[in-house]
Amino acid sequence: MYTQGLLHAKDDDRAAPEPADRLARFQARIDAEEKIEPNDWMPEAYRRTLVRMISQHAHSEIVGMLPEGNWLTRAPSLRRKAALLAKVQDEGGHGLYLYAAAETLGVSREELMEQLLLGKAKYSSIFNYPTLSWADIGAIGWLVDGAAIMNQIPLCRCSYGPYARAMIRICKEESFHQRQGFEIMLTLARGTSEQKAMAQDALDRWWWPSLMMFGPSDTQSQHSDASLRWKIKRFSNDELRQKFVDATVPQGRFLGLAFPDADLRYDEAAGHWRFGAIDWAEFRAVLAGNGPCNRQRLAQRSAADERGRWVRAAATAHAEKRRARAAE
Repeated sequence: MYTQGLLHAKDDDRAAPEPADRLARFQARIDAEEKIEPNDWMPEAYRRTLVRMISQHAHSEIVGMLPEGNWLTRAPSLRRKAALLAKVQDEGGHGLYLYAAAETLGVSREELMEQLLLGKAKYSSIFNYPTLSWADIGAIGWLVDGAAIMNQIPLCRCSYGPYARAMIRICKEESFHQRQGFEIMLTLARGTSEQKAMAQDALDRWWWPSLMMFGPSDTQSQHSDASLRWKIKRFSNDELRQKFVDATVPQGRFLGLAFPDADLRYDEAAGHWRFGAIDWAEFRAVLAGNGPCNRQRLAQRSAADERGRWVRAAATAHAEKRRARAAE
């Protein structure tokens, strides 16, 4: 879902030199659109890129449950509560699929979670913004899940088989989330003047962070070239961002809402909506841990991890007893 996971490689991530003939055969498989499976040989840099990207995606799904969970008991009707609960449950399931996919690359789920809780692993910057009103839940569904779908559909053709297969189901469920969010925004936009103002306020606050979800511009992205060559990604950050803007602006105009961008205009010659400059300083600050809710999100995840410790210990003990009995 979130290409920001490709930003954080360190120098010690560089793999030792590998045989040129093996690298050539591997790239030939990629070019032939063959899927790479867990038992296949792969370059260490390919494996580490996948671990970084899939784990960041999984962390984003889990942390992404928090801003929406904030409204589970305050949704305006029983129908809205049930729909939001189903969505939050879906996101927990997405995290499960993705952690399982990462484990096929030789990293444990416990290790990945430890990295998140220690602040060593990143998740999408978008989830460090607060949900101040019910309209924010609509904006998240419409904009955030809409941006996620734009990024995730190409991942269904990712060269790594377990990730690609997980994405097929995730994309089906995310499409419902996006429709749910747009329907919330449509209801508010066609409601009272106060409700429409609430929808407009949510769009004003979530538009630019949604554009940042695709990661830095192509000129600043450190690993896009390798990810595109290995067909982990199929489009660059800027290409996906433009696709999202082109799809979303007509939807906003249909809602009767105004985008918070004085430079937004339609380029007749190119057939694209052109948008203003993104505040990359804000993006970097949020990624560095200085967003409105960074500390709150990690504190909530840490508390949940601690509360669930006894459940994990009990499940492990039960599994060990079953194995011991089976061996008798």
